[in-house]
Amino acid sequence: MSESRSDTPSTARPDLLIRSADILGLGRGDLVVREGVIVASGSDGAPGDEARPGATVIDADGLVALPGLVDLHTHLREPGREDAETVFTGTRAAAVGGFTCVHAMANTNPVADTASVVDQVLELGDQAGWVEVRPVGAVTAGLRGEHLAAMGAMAGSRARVRVFSDDGTCVSDPVLMRRALEYVKAFDGVVAQHAQDPGLTQDAQMNESTLSGELGLAGWPAVAEEAIIARDILLAQHVGSRLHVCHVSTAGSVELIRWGKRMGVDVTAEVTPHHLLLTEELAATYDPLYKVNPPLRTADDVEAVREGLADGTIDVVATDHAPHPLESKDCEWQAGSFGMTGLETVLPILIATMIEPGRMTWQELARVTSTTPARIGRVAAQGGGLAVGAPANITLVDPSVRRTVDPAEHWSRSSNTPYGGIELPGRVWHTIHLGERTVVDGLPVPKEERP
Repeated sequence: MSESRSDTPSTARPDLLIRSADILGLGRGDLVVREGVIVASGSDGAPGDEARPGATVIDADGLVALPGLVDLHTHLREPGREDAETVFTGTRAAAVGGFTCVHAMANTNPVADTASVVDQVLELGDQAGWVEVRPVGAVTAGLRGEHLAAMGAMAGSRARVRVFSDDGTCVSDPVLMRRALEYVKAFDGVVAQHAQDPGLTQDAQMNESTLSGELGLAGWPAVAEEAIIARDILLAQHVGSRLHVCHVSTAGSVELIRWGKRMGVDVTAEVTPHHLLLTEELAATYDPLYKVNPPLRTADDVEAVREGLADGTIDVVATDHAPHPLESKDCEWQAGSFGMTGLETVLPILIATMIEPGRMTWQELARVTSTTPARIGRVAAQGGGLAVGAPANITLVDPSVRRTVDPAEHWSRSSNTPYGGIELPGRVWHTIHLGERTVVDGLPVPKEERP
């Protein structure tokens, strides 16, 4: 994991030589990056010979090389809630977690429902320089569910929005949802639905079960999620449009998505790290750190979403990174805000739940964390994998390290992680975005300090 650098010609950006990495878990080899592009990749040391004199060398022995992670579901809070997160702090945390692209959700203040707001978020991401920021546009104006937002203007803006979501609230009106699905077809967009029937979840606090009754907390039934998913799959089939289901959390939802795919509907789905690892029993602590939307479910649901991810029913892992200031979580359960941070712990959780048990290979993990989310989001500069000619978006992770999660060490502005004190495997040592090293030896490198 050491690196070296010889004298470099002043007329050219130095090559980056990643030596002896385990490329996608398929065996050790070298990667050569030149001017932001992968120009050589392979084993037996030969690719390394293609690096120009003066190359910066990363000794990646013991590290797995993955394509940079792409998150379809990140809450960066800016504009309007900079007390919880900013584009700068959120994307810095993303880089530390191995990401090279994040999709910034629309529930900001003001809502990202116009071209001017999505372009503002895009500019903030460019200025921060940690990862590529792709703004998500709102489906309805102000997230109020009354009429469609300016989706065409956002699609045609400099941000070129292709993902639209009212996440945080459901597009519950079937007429509006149908219109949105029809509208996005014109520019190859996708509607990402927060599946939650509001009538079935009024005042809900946790998963509806025997435990919710014992704890005296209003229950959140699985059918509230599943009913919306079933309806929207049928709507997407009817209009021939793309549908993406956010944060799938129940066994029934997984079965419905399987059904939709069997019918040939263009439906994709995501699962969060916390729904792959945590269960409803944590609500018994009454600690709002475990309060999330949709709620933590049963062990059977966790097993179902793991299986769905492994067999391809669930297409991607998305963090639903939802930072909150201390006062929103340091309170009684009912008063606490919904949401957890997740950008800096996604790879350790996937190693623990999918890689170590043998449910997925590293290649399959790259598919659900990079290439497929890039395809769904229509992000041209991401999703090229580690092939020669692809933009150099690369993450180097050490799966052998085991660390206890310490929220004080996280780079997000907020510390509402549910994993504090839990030992997890894996650490990201290097993140490379378009050939530029944003994380070196596990630490973020400010834009002005990058070589």
